[in-house]
Amino acid sequence: MNRLVSIVYKPQDASLNPDGYTRLPLSSAQLVAGHGIEGDTKGGGTTRHVNIMSAHVMASLAEEGFLTQPGQLGEQLIVEGLDVNTLSAGDRLQIGAEACVEIVEPRTGCGKFEKYQEKLRQEASGRLGMIAKVVTSGAIALGDDVSIVG
Repeated sequence: MNRLVSIVYKPQDASLNPDGYTRLPLSSAQLVAGHGIEGDTKGGGTTRHVNIMSAHVMASLAEEGFLTQPGQLGEQLIVEGLDVNTLSAGDRLQIGAEACVEIVEPRTGCGKFEKYQEKLRQEASGRLGMIAKVVTSGAIALGDDVSIVG
């Protein structure tokens, strides 16, 4: 079974973390179509609403010395039981009873990633999950089922 095991976001009033991504954990959230996680300053834009990673990949990266506590790799959602790195652009994931996201493209990392991780992004190439856009709004919570719907 695939399930949601982590939700983090960057609220507007959060103090900036000079040593890593500013992310705060949530037990539940509202996904908003065309934006991302409600209240998340990282949401919005045309297609970069949420970053999704796989729990087993996070564990593998941790063994290689990457910082992998929730949000430390720049992700917002972590899914257990599903290798999101195998998904293709256009694939859709149902999260919980209502929310649906569409895979846009693989995440590749950036200068911030290299600064915070003190590793080259190429060292995690192909394993940083996917960027997705929210196509159907809905509530999500830790433990929610995650399924591929198209």
